[in-house]
Amino acid sequence: MKRQGAWLLAGAMLLLGNTAHAGLQLQLKTEGLTPAQQQASQALLDEAMQALPPRFIEQLDRRIDVDWTDDMPGNAYGQASLVSELDLNRNLLASLTDGSAATKKTHRPHGTVRREMLATVVHELTHIYDRSRLWPDAERKLIQRCTQRNNSSGLVGIPDQCRGQSDRRFTLSDDPRLLDLAGWQQYVGRRGEREQHNRQIARSPDIYETSSPKEFVAVNMEYFLLDPSYACRRPSLYRYYQEHFGWAPAAKDTCSKTFAFLNAGSDFAKTPLGQVDPERVYAVDYLLAEANQNLFSRWGHSMLRLVICAPGRPRGPDCRLDLDQHLVLSYRAFVGDVQLSSWDGLVGKYPSRLFILPLSQVIDEYTKTELRSLASVPLNLSRREIEDVVGRAAEMHWSYDGNYFFLSNNCAVEELKLLRGGTNNPQLVGLDNIMPNGLLEVLKGRGLADASVLDDPREALRLGYRFDSFRERYQAMFEILKKHLPIKQETVEDWLELKAAERRQWFEQADLRTSAALLLLEQASFRQQLLLAQDEVKQRYLGARELKNGGMDKANETLKDILANSGFLSRPAELLGTKGYGLPQPSEWEHLESESSQRQKQLLALSGDLDKEVRALLEPGRAAEMAANEANVKQIGEHLRKLHKASGGIELP
Repeated sequence: MKRQGAWLLAGAMLLLGNTAHAGLQLQLKTEGLTPAQQQASQALLDEAMQALPPRFIEQLDRRIDVDWTDDMPGNAYGQASLVSELDLNRNLLASLTDGSAATKKTHRPHGTVRREMLATVVHELTHIYDRSRLWPDAERKLIQRCTQRNNSSGLVGIPDQCRGQSDRRFTLSDDPRLLDLAGWQQYVGRRGEREQHNRQIARSPDIYETSSPKEFVAVNMEYFLLDPSYACRRPSLYRYYQEHFGWAPAAKDTCSKTFAFLNAGSDFAKTPLGQVDPERVYAVDYLLAEANQNLFSRWGHSMLRLVICAPGRPRGPDCRLDLDQHLVLSYRAFVGDVQLSSWDGLVGKYPSRLFILPLSQVIDEYTKTELRSLASVPLNLSRREIEDVVGRAAEMHWSYDGNYFFLSNNCAVEELKLLRGGTNNPQLVGLDNIMPNGLLEVLKGRGLADASVLDDPREALRLGYRFDSFRERYQAMFEILKKHLPIKQETVEDWLELKAAERRQWFEQADLRTSAALLLLEQASFRQQLLLAQDEVKQRYLGARELKNGGMDKANETLKDILANSGFLSRPAELLGTKGYGLPQPSEWEHLESESSQRQKQLLALSGDLDKEVRALLEPGRAAEMAANEANVKQIGEHLRKLHKASGGIELP
């Protein structure tokens, strides 16, 4: 029953023979119906038949009896009770007959009662079609036994290893490609099984679609056939249905060539709404933040880099020089997170959402703050695959709201699912439980990634295939300190671990060059303090929220406002409310631009107060160290200017 639960699959289904029919026939049961009721009912069925794909009608070669019944919940529209019966709710018959159903508005997705009735017929017929494509009985039983053995945890779908070698599918809703696009991706670590919960829940035309794959197939069939904008709102699924049936209904004249996205960059002075044109994307790189000693960073962090050409530049290798145009697709928990740093990631307490960030910000985050190098390895994708990955990323950006699990749904797993859904490349299908650095190795091994660009380190840096950690630069500055000051530390890490007050004692002994090195290192130390403070505040905020602590002071309220107002950068769908579904269309862009700009202005205003007010949320020791670090930066800066002036140089600002 549409939107009311499971529909019944009768045992009589298995008794159907292979008798040839002329195709699908909808037979209205006329007993008890007036001529006007018969006419209105037949018109509804005729319209449904006209909307169905020819292949659908041909393959569902049977007569289906259609009846109006009183035995149905008041809010239900229809139910396919058997493989050859379709019941409709008699409570709707009067409005269908007198024509008022065509104008009566509903809160349901299709708008009017009659349109919902038409969608219901399509929906329930799709259920029958979906379950009618059975395997031969012997093979079906083998598949059932294999599925029960391999799906012990009750996950969705038939494991791929249970399908045998036949090209036929057990049902349409078990097609691995459909499940990838629909949101029931492969469960990492359990080869062939599917995730149980669908997290593509934002911008849904009808959240009922996420209840099961078979409901997803039926709901989306409604929109594929009845909504001319479906091709633009859900392009990946539109192509799937089109390829499955070898046919598609008339769509909108043209879809926009660009996809709207919200840039989650940290510069709150910039308008966040952006557009990405797949035709301007020259390449997609696997972007790996290399490992460090942090528990959650020792396997690296996976991202994808879109190499986008500057406007007017022909698509080609020179586009790699347009760094200010490049975007990074990164699954993260919060806007400000570089990498998760808590055991909460093991138990799924973090969300996982697809952020779109400027490459320059990502480079600074990792190389300067985390002191981690970045490797940008081109993926060997066809032109079609590149454009499809961009489109799929846009779909996930607007629809996905997942959970981060370090061992089963980490950044590498999310990026792999994005690549698999975008490209449908068979070499990606068998990949499984892989960490970020391991995923790169497998991609290289299968010829999907060209790591030869990293062979010459200097050339890789020059061409933007590698971005080195600032750690070596900081170490070089530290070597200057060691040469001119009698310090005992051996590495820059040892130096930065000292308290700010311990480092300060050497400032007055520093000459001009040593003072410049000290200033750079104090700035590096302050960046690290900010990173630690950011994580500390986040953890305290989350802890207070989970404990439902109502005593939030002014600083806590400011932080709460910051997180609430920046949420739209990771959940852009909230800017559009319940209007529309799928990818935002040009008619929605003006509203998006207005709403996002307003939120961004609020963030800009709040961020001005955050620095001073958020200090109140820090542990006293952390706050004191940050203040001492800032004092160091100021003191060594003044010392450097004094030395520079004394040497006869132009006075520094």
